[in-house]
Amino acid sequence: MPDTSPSMTPQDALLAIMVAVSASDENVRTSELIAIQRIVYHLPVFAGYDDDRFSRVSKVVFDLFEEEDGLDALFGLIRDALPEKLFETAYALACDVAAADGTLYEAELQLLQEIRDELSIDRLHAAAIERGARARHMTI
Repeated sequence: MPDTSPSMTPQDALLAIMVAVSASDENVRTSELIAIQRIVYHLPVFAGYDDDRFSRVSKVVFDLFEEEDGLDALFGLIRDALPEKLFETAYALACDVAAADGTLYEAELQLLQEIRDELSIDRLHAAAIERGARARHMTI
């Protein structure tokens, strides 16, 4: 049966990036899920977003992670749905989710690098975004 569901919205693409970062090390942590939920409920870019789509978008990400070229397919969906003006936003959200549990794992770092490359995030802009995420998630 062909998939007749609508393609990803820009908000779906942002959510997919966050879910992908969380799932990249094969261990979705509670702190990461809370960070994603907080972002979806509070950032203006998600205003009016139907949070019932969370499970659909998550399933797409998890299903693609099971496929050999799934990450490439995921990036294709994201690039198709996400306007260029939201590329840095996507990277910032990915960094926030990666930093949410206080530890950056190798798989998360690799995926962040791939996101930077796929979305053509300038190195200096990426460094500033990463520094901001680090500052927001510091502990005493």
